[in-house]
Amino acid sequence: MNKEEYKLYIDDVIRRVEFARVRFDEKHIVKIVAISKYSTAEEIKALYEIGQRAFGENKVQDLKTKSSTLEELPLEWHFVGNLQKNKINNLLDINPALFHALDSLELAHELQKKLEARDMTLEALLQINSAKEESKHGVMPEVAVDVYKQILQECPNIHLKGVMSIGAHTDDETVIRKSFETTYAIYKQLEGATICSMGMSGDFELAIECGSNMVRLGSVMFNK
Repeated sequence: MNKEEYKLYIDDVIRRVEFARVRFDEKHIVKIVAISKYSTAEEIKALYEIGQRAFGENKVQDLKTKSSTLEELPLEWHFVGNLQKNKINNLLDINPALFHALDSLELAHELQKKLEARDMTLEALLQINSAKEESKHGVMPEVAVDVYKQILQECPNIHLKGVMSIGAHTDDETVIRKSFETTYAIYKQLEGATICSMGMSGDFELAIECGSNMVRLGSVMFNK
């Protein structure tokens, strides 16, 4: 696929985002984070050249390698993977624009210690397991608001910006929609929250219709 064909392809993805956005609210704004975990630096560069700026990785080492390789480009790097405690310092060395998967109070406290020691801050989203699936990380919906407030109070070096969740793992659109609606309802209760990150390549239109204002798109952005 040459550059012009690729641009037309990406324009179609953006059109899909636009249609979904307007179905929710004409004034709704949605940010696309291109998830580049299965993509090369060259593929990221190709997407950058047609206007994409925010990219996400789910492994700290991959984030370090790609951000270093492409450091001459003004890219905004997001970390979307689950963070092991022994990788906290490595992530903070990179200092991503946003950490999407703060999935427990325990992890927040560990992060706070390391951030305080470095005299730095980190912008993050609280991950909610809105579908209550054992295979997924995140806090349960019933306690999400309380945990969010507790992190705000006890972890001043973590700047919570909102919430993130992954849609229910099923083909039943009603169940997926319910998981998104659950997250959005929590988001609306959080004072000062500005980001509701929901939706991936297979369900981003539905997520946007349910209120998502940040989508994490991998295969659909890289035509894989």
